[in-house]
Amino acid sequence: MLSFQPNCWSEHEELEVVLLCAPSKLDVPKLKTAEYVGWSSSVNHAKAQQNFMEFKYTLENRGIKVIDYSEELTPDERNLSDQLLNRYFVRDLACVFGDIILPGEAGVSMRRPEYIHAHSLMEKWFPKTFLLHENDNVRALECGDVLILNRDAVLINIGMRTSKESVEKVKKKVFHAGFSEIGIIDLPRRSDTLHLDMNCNVANEDLLIAKSFVRYLPINVLTENASRFEMPEQFLKRHGFEVHWLDEYNTIPDINFLNIDPETLLISKQAHKQMIKNHPKLQKKNMIEIEVTELEKGGGSIRCMTLPLRRKSLT
Repeated sequence: MLSFQPNCWSEHEELEVVLLCAPSKLDVPKLKTAEYVGWSSSVNHAKAQQNFMEFKYTLENRGIKVIDYSEELTPDERNLSDQLLNRYFVRDLACVFGDIILPGEAGVSMRRPEYIHAHSLMEKWFPKTFLLHENDNVRALECGDVLILNRDAVLINIGMRTSKESVEKVKKKVFHAGFSEIGIIDLPRRSDTLHLDMNCNVANEDLLIAKSFVRYLPINVLTENASRFEMPEQFLKRHGFEVHWLDEYNTIPDINFLNIDPETLLISKQAHKQMIKNHPKLQKKNMIEIEVTELEKGGGSIRCMTLPLRRKSLT
């Protein structure tokens, strides 16, 4: 067990503890190979590791406790883990809903070993709050498809890697954790819409950044006793959010940022910072830029590479 208990009620409150994982120790030297494993380009392990260390040190320098789960594995587990290309995308592995942790389930077989490794550690660290067997009958639930909007609502995408049936299996636990609504959106099945956090992200306590097409997709709003449909702006406005719609964007660096605290965003050096700052509520935001270009070739960026375990609640 660790000396803290997980607790997250939003995407924007001060980050205290985060789970990371170093990139695998393999190079992917050829473009064709990269494309077969779903990456955009060849990747050099040494450069990826350098990116990761800058990322890790930046978080630690902000006073955030960083846990690299690869360092906690047994020698046999580490031997396998060191060869898992996607293991650094830890956001998908689980999600902290309030003070419980629900495990994810890999939407593709290539990623299943990572989930097993991380879940075995979480079960040991948090035996009372990690609900390991809640995903026994879950087919696909990758937590990059989950946004914790606030204490009342979460937004979940049922796209390429998360199924509607899986959300139905875990919804009671989300409600019992204290949330009153689950909004379900169904994004197009495309490589640039793989997860929800490649299409929208919380940028402030009352502001969501989203690709403009998202406004046209109805949201299925679930409560404990009912189901109805709303359009995104209606759903988000009810929960206190304005939306900053983007017509032009570079999917991975521009949208996949991380809230360090209510005043600070951690963003990729490849992000169009001025585009984000165009919104009045973000003009005074502190934006820390880090070099993660080599890691982004794997198909995700800063949010994909972090699993918040504890945020300091403002209420």
